[in-house]
This record gives sequence, C-alpha cells and structure tokens, in this order.
Amino acid sequence: MMVRPKIQFIQGTDEQTIPDVRLTKSRDGTNGMAIFRFDQPSVFDSSSEVGDITGFYMIDEEGVLQSVDVNAKFVNGKPAGIEAKYIMRTPREWDRFMRFMERYSNENGLQFIKK
Repeated sequence: MMVRPKIQFIQGTDEQTIPDVRLTKSRDGTNGMAIFRFDQPSVFDSSSEVGDITGFYMIDEEGVLQSVDVNAKFVNGKPAGIEAKYIMRTPREWDRFMRFMERYSNENGLQFIKK
C-alpha cells in the first residue's frame, strides 16, 4: 500500500507548510543530522482544535521516523516558526532518512542543493 509521505507535529494532523531542510553528515559518514525549519507552519492554525505538538513525525510507506527535538520560535509573543532536528546515528538510519526525503521531495517539489 502506498502511503503519501507526510510530516506531522500532532499525530493525525498533516503539516501543510513545506520546510527548509539542512543536512549535515560526519566526515566518516557514520552519522548525521537534519534540521527542518518551518515558517508559519499550519500546525499553529489547528493546534488549539486538535491538541499540543507532541513531536516531529515523518511518515511514509516504510513507517514512521520521529524526533522530540522540536522548538517553536515566537515573534512579539506570537508563534512564527518551528525548528525540528532529526539525528541519524548509523549509516542505516541515514539511508532510511534519505529514502523518506526522496519520497517527500518528489511529492512536494523540493530540490537538493549541495553547498
């Protein structure tokens, strides 16, 4: 069964805002980190109706990748953005994350720019 790749902060509520994603990887390739930045995420619109942000969930046909390293950014007391970090500690976790990102990117028109 094909599951559309999606990101959620509240389980069952898909995030509509497309993030800016930055990847880092250790020189030896054994671990890495992805930093997702969402400007004005849609979860802020619906969080009062469906509950609190419980984590960061990346969902696709292989299952769920998740992190609890989620921070909201506020400007003048109002929520303005979210930064979520996902840490990969093994080459296997890195490969799994990259498969998710390829599906998510294809679904949402993202492109990879190497710096």
